Amino acid sequence: MPACPLIRLNFLKNPVFLWSLAIVITAASAIYQRHTGPTYPVEGELTLAGETIHYALTRSATTGADTPVVLGLPDASMTAYLHFRRYKSYDEWTLVPMTRQADGTVMALLPDQPAAGKIMYRVLVKTSRLDPVSLTGEEPVIIRYKGAVPTAVLIPHVLFMFGAMLLSNRTGLEALSSQAKPRKLMFWTIAFVILGGLIFGPVVQKFAFDAFWTGVPFGYDLTDNKTLIAFLGWLFAWWKNRGEAQSRGAILFATLLMLVIFMIPHSVLGSELDYTGM
Repeated sequence: MPACPLIRLNFLKNPVFLWSLAIVITAASAIYQRHTGPTYPVEGELTLAGETIHYALTRSATTGADTPVVLGLPDASMTAYLHFRRYKSYDEWTLVPMTRQADGTVMALLPDQPAAGKIMYRVLVKTSRLDPVSLTGEEPVIIRYKGAVPTAVLIPHVLFMFGAMLLSNRTGLEALSSQAKPRKLMFWTIAFVILGGLIFGPVVQKFAFDAFWTGVPFGYDLTDNKTLIAFLGWLFAWWKNRGEAQSRGAILFATLLMLVIFMIPHSVLGSELDYTGM
């Protein structure tokens, strides 16, 4: 039993282990956020007439061209239809047949929309003996359109934001030890949050949705508001650790706050057009 405090102290002083743990936490949270977000494809399978149909229906598209919806049909006698209308509109539903391609798949196009425009759609599959069946049931898939973001802007944004999450987690792990000095890591975290979220983030937003900032006080965009909350959390940690002051609790609070808010799926409550008022 007397060895436990020593083991714990060595555990918290091992930088290789702490960096490795921070990487695992960051990667796991990023994967979770990606797979639960509203732009990740709707995936699943449906068994119809003894055949299993696997599907992955897109929920994100870039403006400037119609968007193909592609489905693999195992039975050539099956037919499929694309059923769609603009989201938040008074449009009637449009039904178009999906045409069979040389590779055996079927495909139809969703019409191009302006940035922040959305379309809701279903894919209906029909056999010779059964009425059309929706792959996703009564719930339609919603796809959002965005403007093209230059790679020179998108890559730094992604790298700085991933780096900010990594540094945040690493700083929090450092603050667990009463003998550690997390101040330098805290400053690096704040710098990466500013660069990724408050500089490159608005530029990405401008290219994608023609607005630099749609969070508070101009709107309710959750991605922008998450960035703002994370920055304020680390600003609080800096304030509590300014000068000779030391507050490991404030750093741990900022770390947990950032981890929790960035687990919220990306693009939730994002920019969207309301066609009913157009």
